Amino acid sequence: MVARVVPVDPFDLVVFGATGDLARRKLIPALYHRLHDGQMPDAARIVGAARSDLSADAFRNMAAEALEEFVRPADLDAQTQKRFLSCIDYAQVDATSSEGWSDLAAAMPPREGRPRAFYLSVAPRFFGPMAERIHEAGLSGADSRIVIEKPLGHDLASARELNATLAAHFHEHQVYRIDHYLGKETVQNLMALRFANALFEPLWNARHIDHVQITVAESVGVEGRGPYYDGVGAMRDMVQNHMLQLLCLIAMEPPGRFEPDAVRDEKLKVLRALAPHDHPEDVVRGQYAAANGTASYREDAESPDSRTESYVALKAEVANWRWSGVPFYLRTGKRLRTRVSEIAVVFKEAPHSIFPAASGRWAQNVLAIRLQPDEGITLGMTIKDPGPGGMRLAPAVLDMTFADAMSSSKLRMPDAYERLVMDVIRGDQTLFMRGDEVEAAWEWVDPIIAGWEERGDRPVSYDPGSSGPEDALMLLHRDGRRWREIAT
Repeated sequence: MVARVVPVDPFDLVVFGATGDLARRKLIPALYHRLHDGQMPDAARIVGAARSDLSADAFRNMAAEALEEFVRPADLDAQTQKRFLSCIDYAQVDATSSEGWSDLAAAMPPREGRPRAFYLSVAPRFFGPMAERIHEAGLSGADSRIVIEKPLGHDLASARELNATLAAHFHEHQVYRIDHYLGKETVQNLMALRFANALFEPLWNARHIDHVQITVAESVGVEGRGPYYDGVGAMRDMVQNHMLQLLCLIAMEPPGRFEPDAVRDEKLKVLRALAPHDHPEDVVRGQYAAANGTASYREDAESPDSRTESYVALKAEVANWRWSGVPFYLRTGKRLRTRVSEIAVVFKEAPHSIFPAASGRWAQNVLAIRLQPDEGITLGMTIKDPGPGGMRLAPAVLDMTFADAMSSSKLRMPDAYERLVMDVIRGDQTLFMRGDEVEAAWEWVDPIIAGWEERGDRPVSYDPGSSGPEDALMLLHRDGRRWREIAT
């Protein structure tokens, strides 16, 4: 396996909220790695912007500490670190007022043809006002880009309001709505698997696929961000964005070209083809309980009577010819058995067995795309059990775990943010959500949440360290299916 690095041209990147957790854990290390690997030029400039009263040297010291903490020692060398820190500057800017904006503008003289990106690593309530202030300060231009992270609205109405505010100051091709799941190598390999190989696409339909499972499980709870999470919940936090985006990549039609709008047009068609959720029993909500000295969700959220879900499992249907009758089962939750994200495409059983019963039962073919941890792709098959003694069937797995391939070639698996930030600089929106995609996802999710509120539904309790509520098991059991195990 060979990693090919395509350098980008010099650029300016302003990171608002530069003293926050996302910048320290993800953005600063990601940019360092891009310089280390030869993709980011020394002439690039990274300007941290925040309310903190810091000098440029003090911010560089913070960046150095972040590298020491979040970059593995094998990748951290003194010479590259010195080069990286020389690219960094700082400006004190208040997102809620006019303070600091003129200083930021003065520190960034126009450079014709040089990409300029604004990464809003701030609370969502600041997205609209900051887009306005960037425009009013004269910082934006024809080659500017603005990057925002989820949540992209709290519901359809707020998403439309945010899109309208962004559109008043930036063209759609300048807006990058980032979803770090789409930057994972395995997710991108899913598109290569489908559209660069003749093997799977003829089977990628209701004639051959029994069902699809998408799982995003976390072993941690909401401690530390409980009050914030209690106003959001698993449906808004994970299903509306990450999980529906993964569903789109599985279910989309082949685009005419691998170009941003061609890909996003096909994803939008999937979202608009999602059948309305008319059956409340096809959605399960849960809250983790207390056990073995572990706090409950309500304790972590500091809300004794909370009805916010920390777990969701649901059945979705894509109402078109390719997927008619194929259920898509989605589940996500906190405080589960382990941390794992996986897409499993379960194929139908062979229509007839030529083997005697004593040979054993074959397993369904399952194509599993594992996003985290240990990114990779496996294909479950049935083979003959080696050795004499007649025809005995046994399961086997064709395994392409990227971590194993990387270890043999001493390559490092890049973090999703490394790819996505460089895509922003290149002006490639393929892996970013378009405004109409966000609104279409909310159009499907909003009625489900409204139904919970109208009925006064309460989440069911589940044990921490489990696979979720028993009701979620019944969701598949009613259809004669079973969830795949949440296992390391």
